[in-house]
Amino acid sequence: MDRITPCLWFDGNGLEAATFYVSVFGGSIDHVSHYPQDNPSPSPLPGGSVLLVEFTLFGQSYQALNGGPQFSFDEAVSLSVACEDQAELDRYFDALTADGGKDGPCGWVTDKYGLCWQLVTRQIMANYRTDDRAAIARMMGVMMTMRKLDTAAMQAAFDGEAA
Repeated sequence: MDRITPCLWFDGNGLEAATFYVSVFGGSIDHVSHYPQDNPSPSPLPGGSVLLVEFTLFGQSYQALNGGPQFSFDEAVSLSVACEDQAELDRYFDALTADGGKDGPCGWVTDKYGLCWQLVTRQIMANYRTDDRAAIARMMGVMMTMRKLDTAAMQAAFDGEAA
């Protein structure tokens, strides 16, 4: 187990969500724990139902906790995915927006479970690490008009090329 593991709160569908994430990104379902049959917790879930799912994506451990309807995800916390290229970004974007997911501004996606994701390529992230503030401003100006990020258009703006 990692020393720090993000724990994601779900309303009874944590195993379904973890299985979906593993199908999208690869990884593994590592362990599934269940509520005791005589569930003493205040959770509305019945005894024997899934309590906690431990899963791994890209070598990072996560937990999906079925805690009930009290809490839901919002944009204050998101998972950022550094994609290798535009094709990988497109694949993840399509998978996460399918079946009730929603695209948002600047490459953000909310999946069908309500979890927020940022999809960006490594190339664009490398551009942010430069000292060229004018190039970054041009790139961000283009990015602010996008839903799904277009790496080529963002790179052209960074390079000072007309669109």
